[in-house]
Amino acid sequence: MPEATAHRDSFARDNLPAAADWPLITLTRPELQYAARLNCGVELLDRLVAAGNGDRPCIWFGKDVWSYRKLLEVANRIAAVLVNDLGLVPGNRVLLRSANNPTMVACWLAVFKAGGVAVGTMPLYRARELGHILNKAQVRFALCDVRLADELKAAGAQALSLEQTVYFNSDASDSLEARMARQSGEFRNCDTALDDVALIAFTSGTTGPAKGTVHFHRDVMAICDCFPRSMLQPSADDIFCGSPPLAFTFGLGGLALFPFRFGASTALAEKPTPDVLPQIISDHRATVIFTAPTAYRMMADNAEAKHLASLRKGVSAGEHLPLAIFDAWQRKTGIKLIDGLGSTEMLHIFISAAGEGIRPGATGRAIPGYEASVVDEQGKPLPPGEPGRLAVRGATGCRYLADPERQRKYVQDGWNITGDTYKMDADGYFWYQARSDDMIISAGYNISGPEVEGTLLEHHKVKECAVVGAPDAERGMLVKAFVVLRKPEDAGSATVKELQDYVKGQIAPYKYPRVVEFVDTLPRTETGKVQRFKLREQERREAPPPR
Repeated sequence: MPEATAHRDSFARDNLPAAADWPLITLTRPELQYAARLNCGVELLDRLVAAGNGDRPCIWFGKDVWSYRKLLEVANRIAAVLVNDLGLVPGNRVLLRSANNPTMVACWLAVFKAGGVAVGTMPLYRARELGHILNKAQVRFALCDVRLADELKAAGAQALSLEQTVYFNSDASDSLEARMARQSGEFRNCDTALDDVALIAFTSGTTGPAKGTVHFHRDVMAICDCFPRSMLQPSADDIFCGSPPLAFTFGLGGLALFPFRFGASTALAEKPTPDVLPQIISDHRATVIFTAPTAYRMMADNAEAKHLASLRKGVSAGEHLPLAIFDAWQRKTGIKLIDGLGSTEMLHIFISAAGEGIRPGATGRAIPGYEASVVDEQGKPLPPGEPGRLAVRGATGCRYLADPERQRKYVQDGWNITGDTYKMDADGYFWYQARSDDMIISAGYNISGPEVEGTLLEHHKVKECAVVGAPDAERGMLVKAFVVLRKPEDAGSATVKELQDYVKGQIAPYKYPRVVEFVDTLPRTETGKVQRFKLREQERREAPPPR
């Protein structure tokens, strides 16, 4: 029997998939045995302070240092604002919008502690993307950095569920800071059940708008007790850092949840680009870094080795880690990168290897708490060395929000089918082959080709188009658009820029097509479907050999 929910707003649970379509969840390992009443915000913050860690550093941000006690007080005040000022009841969805900074971390924890459902959003998202998320998750409240207000205001005008937005980094009389000042530093935490919904994470799907994936308080703790415990063996003296936004589950885990689970600290920056990261590492003596392969390659090429000297572990995820980047980083630092495969649907990494277990070129093996297999179209396991669909199950799994058709495609016979093509060798190591769908992974960002196509097709000059990933040494893949114009005479550099600027203005700028090729026709099947695989094959044939 499920534990009695603390949620008074049942929207998230009401919109879970049918129970028959859920993945098989296995929590047999001792570290995954959780109490029936579980609040992940309490576990990751209150319990650490209660255990005597209040004065330990928690967040490094420029010259500011937050202790665990300060983070707890700020999170308590924000939670009190949500409940006392705004009227949040357990189960209400709260949209979070900010770059990586201490207040954003406190907002995440405050929503958990108050029993709300956190909905993180990328800082670069435009009104169109935000509006879809607001409506899909029926978001009631939003906490937003005032510097990112414009797009949210535009989105909120079309979202009937959004009742109130509170801005921070503001000196206005109704700002989050002003409201917090009127609250005490004490807060009565919500007594959530372990399977109450804690967050809805949105991922760019392979078709159409972003899809919401639903995760419980238990899931948040499970990812903390699987990947970092087995692959990183962190201590309280570790200092984590990296580039992924907290809105990505990769960033939320690596830069907040994981360090807090082990009483460690995290070094945050609002613009942690590859040219800035080495200085952040050096300034704070960071020991563990989370970022994408593209950033590792750029740092291996350009950073001074002395700025990276404090590192002991590097985690690469977000896209496939090429062997050349693995080798370049090891030459630069002496560190073997820990490759990891995860997904928003699974919440975090489930295949990896560390230390002597690393096999260069392979992603790794199923980590403790998970099992994985390579299967054919019928779901039957394939022999070693034969490519097929990657299937995984274990401590977490996919639950799409109000999307039964996609749920049945992703979860089959209890297994999560990730959309990756892999080979498995005789030792259980998984070797990446390709994506099985239209997802483009560029510099660690997941970009939906059909979403970019849909945006381009709104432009008055575009008759039809197809968007694919083109191999690129810098970014792994580039977003490339093949465009058929209504007037062929419009082809030229001015139209390329016009189309690129249009896409940047409509959806997150990182999704824009960096390459536009004008064509007379697109390859199609006899039934008229665009054959994107032919365009992808063309790009692979024409790509220069890797360095």
